[in-house]
Amino acid sequence: MGLTGLFLIIFLIVHCGINSMIFFNDYGETFNHWGHLMGSNLIIRTVEIGLFVFLLLHIVQGLILWKQNSSARPVKYIVNKPQANSKWYSRSMGLLGTLILIFLVLHLYHFWTPSRFGGIADIRPLEPTTLADYNNQEVHNLYKEMQLVFQNNLLVVVVYILGVTSLCWHLLHGFQSAFQTFGLNHKKYTPLIKAVGVGYSIIICLLFALMPVAIYLNWIY
Repeated sequence: MGLTGLFLIIFLIVHCGINSMIFFNDYGETFNHWGHLMGSNLIIRTVEIGLFVFLLLHIVQGLILWKQNSSARPVKYIVNKPQANSKWYSRSMGLLGTLILIFLVLHLYHFWTPSRFGGIADIRPLEPTTLADYNNQEVHNLYKEMQLVFQNNLLVVVVYILGVTSLCWHLLHGFQSAFQTFGLNHKKYTPLIKAVGVGYSIIICLLFALMPVAIYLNWIY
């Protein structure tokens, strides 16, 4: 569980870094360039397969742990004050994971499926600009896809914000828990790991949430 979690944490850094290039405000030129590079690189495509495998393992392992925890004490405590010993999000990882899974399916439907199976689309953005050399190939315009998904569609934007919020709560517990799984739990280092985990969770999820909001409010072009 910890190993798959760390893999997904690293993936989120890369994914967020690439997507954040929409904030360059260059009509998606930089974003499309790196999006095309990541989508056409053989190594990245191979890692992509590994990502799906690790994601499925993470989900299955989460369900197994939830079942084991439930079976460990079939009779509930007469007096139970879980808030005294743990945060609510650490006790709700199953629920948060389920919400993230639903959000992930929607996200894949909106972006990954069209870019991989939806055919070739015009890479030229909505307004004239210079583009990087794509060897005269027309590739899927991921930036335009983001505009089509988020512009004038408040409901989708709200759903994405809720999904990213669930991810943030999930990471707040999962980041530190992953390191603890490997025995990196020491009074000297644990506070630092927790602080890094909080910063990581907030920054990553805030950037992800700002993307649909910025497109919906026309802050970027």
